[in-house]
Amino acid sequence: MKLYIKYMVSLRCKMLVKEELKKLGLRYAIVELGVVEILEDITEQQYDQLKKNLLKSGLELLDNKKSILIEKIKNVITEMIHYSDELPKVNYSDYISQKLNYDYTYLSNIFSEVKGITIQQFIITHKIERVKELLLYDELNLTEISFKLHYSSVAHLSNQFKKVTGLSPSFYKQLRQKRKGNLENM
Repeated sequence: MKLYIKYMVSLRCKMLVKEELKKLGLRYAIVELGVVEILEDITEQQYDQLKKNLLKSGLELLDNKKSILIEKIKNVITEMIHYSDELPKVNYSDYISQKLNYDYTYLSNIFSEVKGITIQQFIITHKIERVKELLLYDELNLTEISFKLHYSSVAHLSNQFKKVTGLSPSFYKQLRQKRKGNLENM
């Protein structure tokens, strides 16, 4: 039996869900971002308790088919950008469509209708968050980050970064380092 969970975006969330399943005596096959496959049927009481326990941690069990599909789209994008070493070589639209086995236009329309933004805008937001992360790790330069995240050029990455954050990547990095230095001097 599969259960779908909203706001499940990190390894910490996965650990939390596993712990809640264990508390309720539920055996699982997989716990991935946004989805749990339980090996046995779940009683209504267990389901309600799991729902209540997850809610306390900011996670939400999903019942509605549209909500489940939106979460699947978000999880594919999050996994692709934040947890994959290599972004797919194909168009994001083709990748998402293949992963979820749905026509991209259908996915795109539902996503926009429910979230109020396009899938492309959601991807850009997550790519910029990833750029911020990589800048702070200070292991890659902007050219390497641009290549890793499949930007056509450093200029394209910089323009998109500035459009989303209001700052250039280099100014953002300086600002973060200055803040970090101020916190260490306290």
